[in-house]
Amino acid sequence: MKIAWVFDVISPFSYLSLRQLDRLPKDVEIEYVPVLFAGLLNHHGQTGNAEIESKRRFTYRFALWRARKLGIPMRMPPAHPFNPLHALRLIIAAGGSRKAIETVFDAVFWHSRDVADPAVIEDLARQLGVAAAALSDSKVKQRLHDNTNWAIERGVFGVPTFIVGNETFWGHDSFDMVVDYLHDPALFQDSEMQKIEQLPVGVMRRRKD
Repeated sequence: MKIAWVFDVISPFSYLSLRQLDRLPKDVEIEYVPVLFAGLLNHHGQTGNAEIESKRRFTYRFALWRARKLGIPMRMPPAHPFNPLHALRLIIAAGGSRKAIETVFDAVFWHSRDVADPAVIEDLARQLGVAAAALSDSKVKQRLHDNTNWAIERGVFGVPTFIVGNETFWGHDSFDMVVDYLHDPALFQDSEMQKIEQLPVGVMRRRKD
């Protein structure tokens, strides 16, 4: 079975999710889909966690606590949020391989490096055998744009997200839900689950113009 894993290197929870991927069933083939998280936020009119100060503090503390519970080494980068554009393009220029993804994520959330710094990107590009000029290639830029639009078309609103067939599973903490679904999709087809599909909206929050 083939599934898609949608991520942005800006996301500490994508890093935690990456570190869990080896727990997926062995017959699962993963398609890695780097996207620009800011593009998802803009499309859906959402506010990022880091844009609400109290939520920002909680989010970082929760990510570190969660990493420790999972036994995953983790340190926050020098600044967050940061511009992930060149780091994402580097992954694409390197062929979107697992090695490239792990190299960039480890640089950010293990070795606490600033991938918004061109010198850091150049160093990572050398490690991956990628010419720095490749990050400015129009095809690389277009691929990131297309990936982001592809995710939006499938209803993705955050990262990380797993896409299994027509189903989406958001967040690193949905990992066990993904595994259960892969083992037995019928678990998610009972009457209570089906009722969600037609559950009416009771009230809408009025948005400020």
